[in-house]
Amino acid sequence: MKVAVIHYWLVGMRGGERVVEQILECYPQADIFTHVLDPSNVSDRILSHQITESFIAKLPGARKHYKYYLGLMPRALEELDLSSYDLVISSESGPAKGVLVPPRALHVCYCHTPMRYLYDHYTQYRDSLGPLKRTYFSYLSHSLRQWDLSAAARIDTFIANSSFTASRIKRFWGRESSIVHPPVDLQTYSPGTEEPGDYYLAVSELVRYKRIDLAIDAFRDFGRRLIVVGDGDERAALTRDAPPNVEFRGRVSNDELKALYRKAKALVFPGEEDFGIVPVEAMASGLPVIAYGSGGALDSVQEGRSGLFFRDATVESLCDAVERFEMSTFDRHVVAARAQTFSQAAFREKFRAVVDDFQASRARPQPQAIGWNARPGAVRRGASEAI
Repeated sequence: MKVAVIHYWLVGMRGGERVVEQILECYPQADIFTHVLDPSNVSDRILSHQITESFIAKLPGARKHYKYYLGLMPRALEELDLSSYDLVISSESGPAKGVLVPPRALHVCYCHTPMRYLYDHYTQYRDSLGPLKRTYFSYLSHSLRQWDLSAAARIDTFIANSSFTASRIKRFWGRESSIVHPPVDLQTYSPGTEEPGDYYLAVSELVRYKRIDLAIDAFRDFGRRLIVVGDGDERAALTRDAPPNVEFRGRVSNDELKALYRKAKALVFPGEEDFGIVPVEAMASGLPVIAYGSGGALDSVQEGRSGLFFRDATVESLCDAVERFEMSTFDRHVVAARAQTFSQAAFREKFRAVVDDFQASRARPQPQAIGWNARPGAVRRGASEAI
């Protein structure tokens, strides 16, 4: 069986690329197709496969400024030659699923998220642009939504990374999906043996929708120590207005992050994520999670066992959750056990099972329709056989 894996762009190693690695573990013979590849920022596991770039990679500055070519990506996908493949797996959060596959092939889309900047984050994204870019993006996004919907209709079966993403697939594309949570490398995380320290922890890219501003404002009022790990476009604005009890560490090494997980009191996770790898890493370290009660955290965090939820995206609601946390007790080994549900091995087993089951259902003979004028026991074969 010839297998193709389509991923939007390979320019770093984040959650989507870690999913691709595990898909390649399921199908070691797979070839990879992508818009642009930066070999210096991609793992050897991915680079060991044959990789084909779309024509986007040949355009000026595409390795760094590929997102400026978003309007050309639908055509670039449809020009990829997948005619010899039996199984096509698209990894979607940027344009990837719109490839054309032969009739005999099965096309499975693993969806990290429908493109947020086209749908539920469209207004915020558009309004963040300058006047010229805003006008261009408004025009482009309308056409992209039309293409996106037609591309979704060509998928044989969807796999969502969370219940939240499955609901968005249903809303925007009108399609049902199976749920297979993304893989998390849990082997290097473990609960600490020492008592927790005096700080809470937030780990995030510092962009607007992650809502680190909400955590900072809550801890301004609450007076407890908060350490923020991560970097991004919002860092300057966040640090400028942060109180003295909030400390920014920027990007840290893996070893530093693991030490912070093991010694913190709790992880504060204030954003609405499609799934969210960070809460699972924290739980694997025995660290309870205080999460906004929406999005993928509802799949990963168990109320009262591995963390607590705050239901409203307000300072008051988050402060109330921190107060409830300080009056609660969590067994860090119970918290760590919850994380094992999201291991890499669990992902591979569930992903392969969904694909195999769908392939088997397609292989079973389908009953032929009976014509209204057919004799008992006879099957109508076409309009020419009527009367």
